[in-house]
Amino acid sequence: MKNDTPLLKTIAEKFGTPTYVYDLDRIKDQYRSFQDAFPWPSLKIFYAMKANYNICVLTTLKDLGAGIDAVSPGDLYMAISCGFDPSNIIYTANNMKETEMDEVMETGVLMNIDSLSRLEKYAKRYPCTRICLRFNPDVVDGEHDKIKTGGDLTKFGILLEDVAKVKKITTQYDIKVVGLHEHTGSGLIKPDSILTAMERIMSIATRDNFPDLTFLDFGGGFKVAYGPDEVPVDYKEMGARVVDRFSRFIHTYGRHLELRFEPGKYLTAQAGRLLVEVNTIKHNRNRTICGTDSGFPQLIRPMFYDAYHKIENISNPDGKAFVYDICGNICETGDLFAKDRLLPQIRENDLLSIQDAGAYCYAMGGTYNLRPMPAEVVVKNKKVSLSRRRLTSRQLIDLICSESADINHV
Repeated sequence: MKNDTPLLKTIAEKFGTPTYVYDLDRIKDQYRSFQDAFPWPSLKIFYAMKANYNICVLTTLKDLGAGIDAVSPGDLYMAISCGFDPSNIIYTANNMKETEMDEVMETGVLMNIDSLSRLEKYAKRYPCTRICLRFNPDVVDGEHDKIKTGGDLTKFGILLEDVAKVKKITTQYDIKVVGLHEHTGSGLIKPDSILTAMERIMSIATRDNFPDLTFLDFGGGFKVAYGPDEVPVDYKEMGARVVDRFSRFIHTYGRHLELRFEPGKYLTAQAGRLLVEVNTIKHNRNRTICGTDSGFPQLIRPMFYDAYHKIENISNPDGKAFVYDICGNICETGDLFAKDRLLPQIRENDLLSIQDAGAYCYAMGGTYNLRPMPAEVVVKNKKVSLSRRRLTSRQLIDLICSESADINHV
């Protein structure tokens, strides 16, 4: 959406605020650039749908040929309802109950198991089946401590040193391991981390350990440049190194394998924006506080991860710059989208666009303070469509009450 200020203003006028806007054409461009960066003949991209489960986003990626990385039964059912074939979905188990395992297995998707405990339970219940195994590559990287998924302090993955224990279980129950998986973290800040993690996984991916492999899956975590001083990662350079190393591994393994990745934010983050309206300007001595009609439950990354999101004043883009705290409408002191942010003069009723809001924003949202989630709008070939409507406060409460038990029978 280049030179999109008029379009964003029109969207705000038609659908109100707060409203998420997703550029489906940008998602297509990101998908194709990822394919170009990793030119492996059997590259498979499994979209990490926890990043953004908007139906229009999912169907766009399906039409491009993506698979799905699902992490909950809800993910799984949403993907299937959008037309994804179960054979093109991988289910990454994490601290699941027996009932969840059984529920997932009924769909026919491939299970990705990340603990010895779950592997043993699975093997006893589903002998002679195919699985993927998630290992902890013992590589620590990511934009924030809460999204680093490697190393001995994380709950994710089987330790590399436990390969012998894995083999004992899989041999006993005739389990065929068709894939190995790892995920280092989200927003990898060290370009060599993925190569180091690959080396660790490939070190155990031998014919002696796992003779039935059809793929290696190196997860996601591909960084996008959120901040103004962040330098975009050269993924073509990274991809050339990855493909070269994988090619040499394939020669050693002796059979061609799929190369899999599970990007989430790389595909959708920069395609999204959250439009909010300014309703209050407050001067607190040496601070100017700008209040908006949204809040952290609707875009939690700044509060949760100290994440930076660029903000544009699309009502007054050429105004004189001042420093603002951009706040929400939630009863929490930490309800901030930005602190000490230099922006063109903001006035009450101005429209702000919070950038790079297409991943881990709406998807992590909730109705704290009983405020309904924003509407979602998609743009494709400059055509605007409402993808999900915003509930009114009354509709939200009616929905909650209709789903509650009859208090007269409690």
